[in-house]
Amino acid sequence: MNALLKIAGGLAVATALSAPALAQTTVVAPSGSTAGTYMDYMKTVYDRGTGSELLQIPIATFDKEFELTPMAAESWSQSEDGLTWTFKLRSGLVWSDGEPLTAEDFVFALQRAATSGYDFAWYWDFAGGIKGWKEVTEGTADVSTLGLKAVDDLTIEVTTVAPKPYFPSVTSLWYPVPKHKVDELGDDWALDVANIVSSGPFEIESWEKSNNSVVFTKSDTYTGPWAPQIDRLELDPTLNAPEVGLPAFLAGDADYSFLNTGQVPVATQRYPDGIRKNAVFATSYISYDLDAAPFNDVNVRRAFYYAVNREELTTTVLKDIAIPAGSILPPGYPGYNPDVVAQATFDPEKAKQFLADAGFPNGEGFPEVEIWYREEGGYNGAIIPAMAQYLQAEFKEVLGISLNIRALPGPEWMDGLRGKKNNIFIAPYEYDYLDPSNFYGIFYNGGRHGYFIPEYDEIVAKADSESDWDTRYKLYAEAEQVMIDQGLIVPLVHPVTIAVVSDQITGDGVQPNSLGFTQLDRLGHYFFTHITKQ
Repeated sequence: MNALLKIAGGLAVATALSAPALAQTTVVAPSGSTAGTYMDYMKTVYDRGTGSELLQIPIATFDKEFELTPMAAESWSQSEDGLTWTFKLRSGLVWSDGEPLTAEDFVFALQRAATSGYDFAWYWDFAGGIKGWKEVTEGTADVSTLGLKAVDDLTIEVTTVAPKPYFPSVTSLWYPVPKHKVDELGDDWALDVANIVSSGPFEIESWEKSNNSVVFTKSDTYTGPWAPQIDRLELDPTLNAPEVGLPAFLAGDADYSFLNTGQVPVATQRYPDGIRKNAVFATSYISYDLDAAPFNDVNVRRAFYYAVNREELTTTVLKDIAIPAGSILPPGYPGYNPDVVAQATFDPEKAKQFLADAGFPNGEGFPEVEIWYREEGGYNGAIIPAMAQYLQAEFKEVLGISLNIRALPGPEWMDGLRGKKNNIFIAPYEYDYLDPSNFYGIFYNGGRHGYFIPEYDEIVAKADSESDWDTRYKLYAEAEQVMIDQGLIVPLVHPVTIAVVSDQITGDGVQPNSLGFTQLDRLGHYFFTHITKQ
């Protein structure tokens, strides 16, 4: 039941005809994908209902400065040996049906994820390192052996296989699951609006499954941090495409819209104070099959590293919807190191020399190669095809080599990457949690690309378990130096999204952070609870 209706009814009696009724504030925003099955982030990430994470309260999350903020947890501590984390939950948290929210709901969420084929289960091994996770997900150990324990209603204990000083940031994707509803209805609890309960700042009012759009209302049972300042939130995935979103914005049917490169000049001229930019914590880079010729030669890889004019690529071809990448880490991301970035220069003479050292002077005798990229929408869809064509021309001009281009559906591209069915790829990656171990982990001990570099793995392992930040920072810089010296990747660009926001939307959520970036729905918990509408 929508509590606002109850409140409105009470006010109507109290004020009778003496004052006009207060209007509800409704924000309409682009968000999500147009398909989703379960309104349950801990059931499926890739097929989830729009905004399912906004319905639940995570253990912790990030504000617009990317400061980690306790949410369901009010505090946490690490054991002396670094292997056990203890989270203390806030008292008084409840589900929207009035049932208490307890530690058991969080523990159950991960136990279920480890045993039910959760499509994001890899995260809790890769990022969380929870003791027993790998064995339980592989079916070789019982779920009771997981390093998870509800000590009491308000205390969760997590044991990891190695010290994980960044584990609290990993919990930004740890949402509770209502065990009492799963016991009653199984996974079906998250299929119908009538059965869905929330623990976070919003409740669900409606869900249009044909396009995965939703209407949320401000929860009247939520007592955690960051209560919403708006009454209703409509999230419409069909507005994601700027070609649809901007006309809706101009018609007053959306409160902000993302912009494509053709729309930016017009929107900037008309709404100079409404333009917002965000440097997404993502990187597009070239990766290789290190075992296959010609990229099994470090000189070839280093030639490619120095043959890319990133400034020209981003300012001309991409029209500033991306910025140059000199590191796997984007600007502002923890561990970002300017000294590493400074090495990624455009140096045609050095590139030619490395290629000559590999036995291919001026590209003579170099085999034709085909670079594979993944077909996709969003910001990558606007960047990668154009970037591939630029690279094709650039490598021809600088190195004298022929590079063919092939676009593949996501599953085929990923199968080719993992199965080493090609020798060179354009690979985009967006962060999953806010710690350098996230990005460096995708090349660790095989990782995403089948790289096994002992020197790199040793440094990253040491950095991952180091509790002193300054020491970690230096170790990750050393690891990236190994990547540069061995030419493991060519960092290309970091995407930038540009949006126009209505002047009716105010509040801290639409104000740029100290780096000048506005995250909008990429930090949904913060953004949608820190805006108002006039």
